[in-house]
Amino acid sequence: MTRVAWPPKGSLQRRLALALTGGVMALWLLATVAAGLLLRREIDEVFDSALQEVVQRVLPLAYAEILGREADALPDLQQVASVGAHREYITYIVRDATGRRLLESHDADPAQFPPNPAHGFSDGPSSRLYTEVAVSGTIVVTAAERPGHRQKAVRDAVGMLAWPLLLLLPLGIAGTWVLVAVTLRPVTAFRCEIEARGSGHLAPVSGAHLPSEIAPVAEAVNALMTRLRRALDAERSFTANSAHELRTPVAAALAQTQRLRAELPEGAARARTVEIETALKRLARLSEKLLQLARAEGAGPLGETPQNLVPALRLVLHDLSAEGTVEVALPPTGRFVSTLDMDAFAILARNLIENALKHGDGSRPVRVALTDEGHFSVISPGPVLGPEILAGMTQRFVRGAATADGAGLGLSIVQAITQGVGGEIAFVSPASGQEDGLEVRVQLPAAKLTAG
Repeated sequence: MTRVAWPPKGSLQRRLALALTGGVMALWLLATVAAGLLLRREIDEVFDSALQEVVQRVLPLAYAEILGREADALPDLQQVASVGAHREYITYIVRDATGRRLLESHDADPAQFPPNPAHGFSDGPSSRLYTEVAVSGTIVVTAAERPGHRQKAVRDAVGMLAWPLLLLLPLGIAGTWVLVAVTLRPVTAFRCEIEARGSGHLAPVSGAHLPSEIAPVAEAVNALMTRLRRALDAERSFTANSAHELRTPVAAALAQTQRLRAELPEGAARARTVEIETALKRLARLSEKLLQLARAEGAGPLGETPQNLVPALRLVLHDLSAEGTVEVALPPTGRFVSTLDMDAFAILARNLIENALKHGDGSRPVRVALTDEGHFSVISPGPVLGPEILAGMTQRFVRGAATADGAGLGLSIVQAITQGVGGEIAFVSPASGQEDGLEVRVQLPAAKLTAG
């Protein structure tokens, strides 16, 4: 099967501008060449007619002049005096049958006239000639065109047609570029709308003002996003419903297990209830993480109004204070106002700090920092992690080489919230300013900072 060779990738605007301008210039050149050929033929006809007209006007004058001489007078050469200084483009010579010159124009060059020209038009060494013979061959009148005059006229005319190309080429490129840019503005807006779509924003894109060739693409994109939104909604709904439905029976089973453990005496049966209690607690944490993940991927993490996120961070730190030591660096004003929803930020901060406390070196504190610009970072002490481990940190249910208890969903939840606000999450190991450790950086959306 023959493969179609597609053109290389590039700006459609630039390609259209260059193609249209090049096409117009090529057509202009072809039109100039065609006009030049037509003009050459017309100029040949006009100049030949002028040569013939000069000979036909000179012939009767020369005939009258020669016959008016006395019969015994010698036929001396007579030169027509010039009326004012000027350059003749057509010169003529009147000769007798023997080739003796009888009359000529003041600017005639005998070297341009052959000795025995044929009747009618002919081409001399460097000029165009026209000859007529009268009075039984006794008078021969020849007119010659100045060498190069006809060619110069054609070159000047064609040059006047081709010269504007030098001006039209940059103007044509600039004008076509602007025209194509204005024409493609709806397509550019359409592209920006598609780029703005993500897992948290799958609203239909607007196909208004799109050209008829692009409108079906908008319809296909909207149909694709509709199917994708349904699939994601079904997945999130299943995750949220499953986690929610698990919470009540797990909590009831955990309560009964704890009561049974209190009633049983020391022994194998009580040790078994402890194992059951541990498994139920792990299941409860997993269901809680699944609910957080469903919320992070479902409802938008942006709030309706900007809020100060520092109190939410303080509350998270207070809840986790019993699990380890945390060093905190807050903005100097004690406030960070953001459009991020406070609950979403609390989930994000809790998962990052909880992960750092669980998987870090417990002998050293975890460092948490929030700046006025919205840079939120959590540094957990521990060994340096390789690039292959860092690349898979946000995969679901992946816990790497960690031995601490966990569901492997914390960083997936953080990533979902970060992507929902258009930010990025970065993992750096070793941490900034340290020889080891892991640093997680998140850029939060900042609103206008208010005093107080």
